[in-house]
Amino acid sequence: MKNVVFMGTPDFAVGTLKALLDSEYTVSAVFTQPDKPKGRKGILTPPPVKECAISAGVPVYQPGRIRDPENLVFLKNLEPDVIVVVAFGQILPQEILDLPPFGCINVHASLLPKYRGAAPIQWAIIDGEKETGVTTMRMDAGLDTGDMILKEKVPIRSDETGGSLFDRLSETGASLLIRTLHALEDQTAVFEKQPALSPTRYASMLSREDGRIRWDQDAAAIERLIRGLSPWPGAHTLIEGKQLKIWKAHLPEGETPEGQSLLPGTGVCTESGELLVQTKEGWICLDEVQLEGKKRLDAASFLRGFHGGKELIFG
Repeated sequence: MKNVVFMGTPDFAVGTLKALLDSEYTVSAVFTQPDKPKGRKGILTPPPVKECAISAGVPVYQPGRIRDPENLVFLKNLEPDVIVVVAFGQILPQEILDLPPFGCINVHASLLPKYRGAAPIQWAIIDGEKETGVTTMRMDAGLDTGDMILKEKVPIRSDETGGSLFDRLSETGASLLIRTLHALEDQTAVFEKQPALSPTRYASMLSREDGRIRWDQDAAAIERLIRGLSPWPGAHTLIEGKQLKIWKAHLPEGETPEGQSLLPGTGVCTESGELLVQTKEGWICLDEVQLEGKKRLDAASFLRGFHGGKELIFG
């Protein structure tokens, strides 16, 4: 097995592509999503995988629909031994899944069958999991339901963010993929079927609305949400009709205004300059925030420019 076709799109897939490029395997082509407009000016921006492939001199193809017949013909002409798929963003038809002799191998950022879906990294943190990991599998027609090959566990740290776990799992996935290809090649790979049902929620794709903080949740759940959605799409709330992004927060260990009977979403400034917010159960301390149209600030700096000595109401 030497000829590899790679399919992937975001930053998470770049680590695996780089590992393949540095290995004994030949990446004959890279398939990725079309360029998309970004930012307020809508500048057409290539996916990270495309930039990596171009810098390595690998041909790049960006089909709008991978299932269109001409793409199957093109892939057949490439004669791949294996197709490696990492967060490609399109569902492969059965004709492509059946094409390479060693199959289509996917690198998924969870310990399958847990967290099938597009955003397993963030949901694992939000749900309070103590560990996660990476699974390689031979793809089938289902959504992350193929036979599992190798797994590697990764502990989730108490201060883990979606961004930091993203980086660690990307590195883990890259090395696990190379080990998987070696196992396929020397016929030592063991394929384990997945159960029909996952023990966890489907890790659906995230939107900005998922980051809206509901203060009628308990403080620990809100703190996990903030970490899980950092840096994107970010947890946020409203204050005086403006959006306030919460970059960082923690659960206070010292004295809190326990004697006060406040509604969830009510913020108070302590004598030491901390910004505490009442939740359904417990308090949460906001450390870094960003008001829409403004710069990211620590809470004390934000309060100096915004707080006039009264309680803050977040909604």
